[in-house]
Amino acid sequence: MTTTITFFYLLSFFAVAIAVAFAVYLAVWVKRQPRANDTIESIGKLIHDGANTFMRKEYTLLAAFAGVTSVLIFVFLPKPIWSQDADVMKNLTMVLAYLAGTVISAITGKLGVYVATIANTKTAQAATKGIKPAFLIGFRGGSVMGLGVVSMSLLGVALVLMLVGDTTALLGFSFGASSLALFAKAGGGIFTKTADVSADLVGKVEMDIPEDDPRNPAVIADNVGDNVGDVAGMGADLFDSNVAAMAAALVIASALDKGLGINAMMVFCYAALGLIASALGIGLAKIGEHGSPTKALNTSTYVTTGIYIVLTALATLIFKDFSWRIWGASTIGLLVGVIIGITTDYFTDDSKPIVKRVAKASSTGPAFTILSGVSYGFLSVLPAMIGIAVSALAAYKLCEGMGSDYAMFGISMAAVGMLSIVGMIISNDAYGPIVDNARGLAEMGDLGEEAVRISDELDSAGNTVKAVTKGFAIGAAGLTVISLLGAYLSEVNEALLSVGKEVISVLNLTDPTVFFGMLIGAAIPAVFSAMLILGVDRNAERMVSEIRRQFREIIGLREGKAGVHADYNACINIATQGALRELIPAGLMAIGATVLVGFIGGVKAVAGFLMGNIISGLLLALFMSNAGGLWDNAKKYVEAGNEGGKGSNAHKAAVVGDTVGDPFKDTAGPSINTQITVVSLVASLLASLFIHFSIF
Repeated sequence: MTTTITFFYLLSFFAVAIAVAFAVYLAVWVKRQPRANDTIESIGKLIHDGANTFMRKEYTLLAAFAGVTSVLIFVFLPKPIWSQDADVMKNLTMVLAYLAGTVISAITGKLGVYVATIANTKTAQAATKGIKPAFLIGFRGGSVMGLGVVSMSLLGVALVLMLVGDTTALLGFSFGASSLALFAKAGGGIFTKTADVSADLVGKVEMDIPEDDPRNPAVIADNVGDNVGDVAGMGADLFDSNVAAMAAALVIASALDKGLGINAMMVFCYAALGLIASALGIGLAKIGEHGSPTKALNTSTYVTTGIYIVLTALATLIFKDFSWRIWGASTIGLLVGVIIGITTDYFTDDSKPIVKRVAKASSTGPAFTILSGVSYGFLSVLPAMIGIAVSALAAYKLCEGMGSDYAMFGISMAAVGMLSIVGMIISNDAYGPIVDNARGLAEMGDLGEEAVRISDELDSAGNTVKAVTKGFAIGAAGLTVISLLGAYLSEVNEALLSVGKEVISVLNLTDPTVFFGMLIGAAIPAVFSAMLILGVDRNAERMVSEIRRQFREIIGLREGKAGVHADYNACINIATQGALRELIPAGLMAIGATVLVGFIGGVKAVAGFLMGNIISGLLLALFMSNAGGLWDNAKKYVEAGNEGGKGSNAHKAAVVGDTVGDPFKDTAGPSINTQITVVSLVASLLASLFIHFSIF
């Protein structure tokens, strides 16, 4: 059967149209749900306004960064404008592609937060009627973000390639998405964990008041942070991963096809079918009157997985030029992603033994909470790392039979496969902050013990599933950056051929320049994480002082006297200003290190840098994400009445563990994904410069 790339562009646009129409329907449906009481509506407005204020200031800062970066791209990429063979229009095209990546990612995040801040009040009100309506509103509110992110990533990639016809421009588009994601995830993570850590330390530990007590000045900032960190931040992160996976696969496919051929068609076909599968999975999600929200969320993921495998198998059968080996690589990637999610669930679900052991250790004191959590966090890394290694090796060997050049394409398609159901993954992830906010609103709005209990159950499921989705996202990032390493080598070899130099076919790990880059690359994720966590630490210290001041100086606040209110805006402003101050340095450090290694050691040193960065980054990201989720759910397990319940020594120790885990799982851990992607894209974009300008 003869087909053209145009057909698959149209298939992609068709899938986007279906998903966007469904997302609009879900957003309207959520908005039409019954209105909450005046107290909840007023608190919901504070959360909504706080999130908008932070995002407006954050995007203003990032716009300045994007402007400076655009000038640098125009001057240097793909070739310095003073070069004899430079094409100014290509440089301008790269700038426009970069800006498109940043703008589309920003708009998607903004829309997701808009719906999430509406869904939280509706979910809280629905909790008075039972778990079924509350779950459905929370999940559908999150699904708007899920469908929006994947639709816009597929639309952006298809439009850039269709209009420009140059896969190098795709790397520019991906860099735009990655750079915004790096700072959005870091900034949102610093904001949310500043408020969360401060609220817990002063409220729970010092004042012995409930988690979402309106007397706590940081409680609204905490709810705002859930949206800007876990909705906008995680959405930007997975938008970046999805774009990067497609871009890497298309760069390698273009090299194989000597242009846009059958392999590029497979990338678009599978990505479009993944979006359709996610939409179907979201539409089929349901829960009974007394059902388990965790089971409902996981079942939806498994259903979406099955739909995707069937649809891509049918496509491979219909389009005779499609290779079953490539389909196999894609399927392996997806199945391994699900397995990584299941193993993550074992280490973070409060119904499983690991969380119970950490909760039990907490009864002895906070030192044992930390020791046990760190130990199990490190243990949890092994299954996921094995999964990523096995999927990469299996995909490589499966496609190697088509030719050695196809082996790396197999890995890139495994990454596309793992991210194929990312619409469902983001929906599950965005569900978490919505029901977390709903739990706080139910308590602050005095909706009754049953509504609080139901929203607590929804929140616990959200925490468990968020840990699973983070594991899935990190695993997908692992395969994506391995394929980006392949894309980097493709760009390097193309540049080497253009100047008549020998291409790089094998990297010798004993080569001093490669080893030099590898050691430095391995250290960057640790330094990057330290900078973000220290940012949370510094910011939280300022907010703790403000909370203590308010309890000390506002007469009647601690006693909860009628008419006495905390100054919520003071805490929101501290979180905002601190996050904006801290988010840029860590990202610039990672980018600067990549450029420095390239100009010192050349392209081989950068290849080593990327390998070290990938291995070390994946290990740290998985450890911090899982340890943080483990501590969080151990705290919730104790609060449910186990090991002495609320107010016990175990509870106080578990809160300390959760406080340490918060910046692990919601700031540093997930931000490492984007850091790895950003440095990989910077390396690919600057490959030609590293060839011409390096000391060694």
